[in-house]
Amino acid sequence: MIHWLQHTTGGLLTLAAVSIAVLLVLIIKLKLEPFIALIVVGLLTALAAGLPVGTIVGSAQKASDSLLEKGFGSILGHITAIIGLGTILGSILERSGGAKVLTSALLRSFGEKRAPLAMGVAGFVFGIPVFFDIGIFVLAPLVYVAAKQGGKSLVLYAMPLLAGLSITHAFLPPHPGPVAAAGLLHVELGWIILMGLACGIPAFLIGGVLYSTWIGKRITVEVPEDMVFAEEEGEREENPPSLGLVAAIIAVPLVLILAGTFGSIWLPKGSALAGVAAFIGTPAVALTVAVLLASWLLGLRRGFTGKDLNELAAKSLRPVAMILLVVGAGAFFGAVLSATGIGKAVADSLHDAGLPVLLAAYVISCGMRIAQGSATVAIVTTSGIVAPTVAQLGYSQIQLALLVMAISAGSIIASHVNDGGFWIVSRYFNLTVPQTLKSWTALETVLSLSGFGVSALLMAVV
Repeated sequence: MIHWLQHTTGGLLTLAAVSIAVLLVLIIKLKLEPFIALIVVGLLTALAAGLPVGTIVGSAQKASDSLLEKGFGSILGHITAIIGLGTILGSILERSGGAKVLTSALLRSFGEKRAPLAMGVAGFVFGIPVFFDIGIFVLAPLVYVAAKQGGKSLVLYAMPLLAGLSITHAFLPPHPGPVAAAGLLHVELGWIILMGLACGIPAFLIGGVLYSTWIGKRITVEVPEDMVFAEEEGEREENPPSLGLVAAIIAVPLVLILAGTFGSIWLPKGSALAGVAAFIGTPAVALTVAVLLASWLLGLRRGFTGKDLNELAAKSLRPVAMILLVVGAGAFFGAVLSATGIGKAVADSLHDAGLPVLLAAYVISCGMRIAQGSATVAIVTTSGIVAPTVAQLGYSQIQLALLVMAISAGSIIASHVNDGGFWIVSRYFNLTVPQTLKSWTALETVLSLSGFGVSALLMAVV
């Protein structure tokens, strides 16, 4: 029995299925923190597969070569600075009033009839540097005002905004899910940005424009009077930054990262220009430049002190710790799957069954999302599961980026009661649970299917 479990394809696949089932039970039923659950399941899977204890955890004298430390260290060394800097950038943009400047300008440009589309574009653009929930907290008051002025259902204005925020959260750096997947699958972030836009924009148009318009006309929700009053009578930014400045600061890291990615392809290797492009295009460097610019142009030059910026950074970074722990533990779990041979067994089985890896990754990600609620956990866990399989397929960078998009698309499907975002949407936009299921849950599913559909089409032609 032990030999069958540890050395046959059937046994290894059984071990993989049991380990994932145990992981879900720990997270869903026992409410264990995902990063602890991932460590526990990773350790148990490694032991059940017969890996030596020294390989798993090292020894008292040396643990640096162990799966535990290498699993955590390999991914955290890649993403920690990116996620931290991206978080600080988003907090400066939010505190300076940049979000309101951006949204107000879009509302004026699109006009009252296209105000829902303006909210969607605002969510898409502002969602690049800020987390999903922060985007809701900052932009929701502007949705209330737009809906009140338009005299239509709050759903018509809220859903496009949520679509934009959700797409950027799942598909684009510096958000933790796509950044972690890029690290686990060894994809350059420049390709993630390009494929994220290629898959995310069509999904946004289908879900955030077409579906949101359709459902917004069928669910009538009034804007609570106290919410509008709070926005109109509350404290306003006396000297807001210009729209051009806000847009430029958001664009800086994306442009620099893309310059690094394509500079390595188009510029002569070993040339000074290639070296410059590689340096400024390194994601951590690009985001450092953006944070410094934002600190000066949106902070110090507009009355912030150094102490204010330090306090802002410290406050914004507190929620990041748990994200990093989950990502590190997911990488360890993936390293265990690779070392045990489970990854190769999965690859062989997919090949024998004729099931494309892209579809398998999407289905696994969907299952993880529906089961435990977190998009980031779904992306990290799925990437760890498929990474050993993908390593044997010789995928190009663009194919790997599309695989990340499929995983990301799966991570946002069917948000329901086990997802914190479900309750944020319900409470902030005055929706009952049935209304939230009909609007938000359905919207997430449309975005997921659309994003995966585009990634599958692109994978077929590259």
